[in-house]
Amino acid sequence: MRSDCPISYALDFFGDKWTLLIIRDMVFDRKRFYKDFLNSKEGIATNILSDRLKKLEQHGFITSRVYPEMKTKKEYLLTKKGKDTIPVLIEIIVWSAKYENALALPLVFLEKAKKDRPALIEAITARLE
Repeated sequence: MRSDCPISYALDFFGDKWTLLIIRDMVFDRKRFYKDFLNSKEGIATNILSDRLKKLEQHGFITSRVYPEMKTKKEYLLTKKGKDTIPVLIEIIVWSAKYENALALPLVFLEKAKKDRPALIEAITARLE
């Protein structure tokens, strides 16, 4: 930790784009497997993906387990700490939509985020259970 500033603390972890994009994929696209993350539109490199997944697990945002239906496959799941980033992701989405019109964002989602953010957060979280 570089300082006792909360923004600095968050940036120590979320300071690279890949970390939040992996969490985004888990929250909104329900991705759970290594290959799923590789297929994301941003095109993450395998070494970076492997590093970020390890980092997310070490810091308690995700957990991994052997996938019961295919023992050679590893499944990644969000922990409570990982799910607690959902409000942050929604805030970033709303802020981005405010300043950029050309984003791939369903208007229904944006309306829900503006009208009743707590209900949206609860619905997204429940879907991940």
